[in-house]
Amino acid sequence: MSLIMLGSFFILMFSGMPLYLSLVTTALTGIIALGDWSLIRVLAQQFYGGMDSFALMAIPFFVLTGILMNKSGLTDRLLEFSRLLVGSVRGGLGYVNVVAGIVLAGVNGSAAADASALGTLLIPAMVKDGFSPPYAAGLTAGSSLIGPIIPPSVFMIIYASMTNTSIGGLFAAGVLPGLLLGGAFMVMNYFYSRKNNMPILDSKAIRAEAGKTLKRSFSAILAPVIIIGGIVTGIVTPTESGALAVAYCLIVGVFLTRGLTLKGIWESLYETARLTSSIFLIMGAATIIGWLLKWDQVPQRFAMFLTQSGLVQSPFLLMIVFSAIIFPIGMFMEEVSTLSLLTPIFAPLAIKAGIDPLHFGVVMTLNVTIALITPPMGACNYIVAAIGRVKLSDVFIHIWPFIGVSMLVLLIIIAFPPITTFIPRLLGL
Repeated sequence: MSLIMLGSFFILMFSGMPLYLSLVTTALTGIIALGDWSLIRVLAQQFYGGMDSFALMAIPFFVLTGILMNKSGLTDRLLEFSRLLVGSVRGGLGYVNVVAGIVLAGVNGSAAADASALGTLLIPAMVKDGFSPPYAAGLTAGSSLIGPIIPPSVFMIIYASMTNTSIGGLFAAGVLPGLLLGGAFMVMNYFYSRKNNMPILDSKAIRAEAGKTLKRSFSAILAPVIIIGGIVTGIVTPTESGALAVAYCLIVGVFLTRGLTLKGIWESLYETARLTSSIFLIMGAATIIGWLLKWDQVPQRFAMFLTQSGLVQSPFLLMIVFSAIIFPIGMFMEEVSTLSLLTPIFAPLAIKAGIDPLHFGVVMTLNVTIALITPPMGACNYIVAAIGRVKLSDVFIHIWPFIGVSMLVLLIIIAFPPITTFIPRLLGL
């Protein structure tokens, strides 16, 4: 039955059918293969149950916050702040790209949103500064991966809602891995800039504007502080934190930057509804598939195979195997679907093997996130190619070093669990 469902899904997906319909149709195919028509009555209940989670309410707020930041001009101010920090060294705009990715990661938790914001402003500027277009696009796509790792994170919220893991703890666990990923991309930019003798920006001009830049960017920096600080300290829930961030962006965008109009607010609400409804539909449909796989005892058979092979006794090897499974699947499947389908199968086995739930949650999230820049389905590649007016084939060719560096960071995180567990333990989460 499982093989029939897998074949059906890929045929439907590559035929161009919307992803959630492909998943629902695959579920119907599985029921037909089982021959138990009574299961059809449970489909609607499972579909709704996949979306009926309090934790998931935070997603629309974080998405809306990111959109409002872009429309209100707050994102531009964050980029100015990033330029002030690292813009006056050789290849400075490359470092600005990465630092801006880290700062924006604390706002919306979406790699696609970060790729769009960073690409619009930085790819043309980097090309003008002498960077090759494929490298500028690749670095922007790589920087956008930091978004789902550093809190808040849409992927982490989905994972936490499916495993009853603390969202605050998971968010805290993602801070050091996100900074490690950003540091790795900075090292890449260092060697690229040295090799290609990239120009050094005028540090005097940047420092001369330091006071003005800090004053302008202060209001923008407060947004991630509200989101991350409120959640990690336990003052507010993730949903409440997202709502506060939305309210803050509305007030600042209307009265301070004056970049938000009624039309802009309406467009932001529409875009948020469009993006989040697609996420919720995919989650509901993926829940049906996961339920059918459990009905057919696929997780149990997979667990038995891993137990007999001895991999469950080695947490390191087990996570390497999981990563080896997730990576190729993520190359062809949408990320929310990958996370929704594989988490119920992998997470119980990881916990059984003695892996910390927060550690495994970050590893799972990073695995799925890397798929966002992995051809042929990597959504961020399409975004930066379109925005930067770079040939998609060039992006696909030049993205592999960034994928390799991301996989190296993933391996380091797997090998050294304290990278993920240190901050949550320090905060008592």
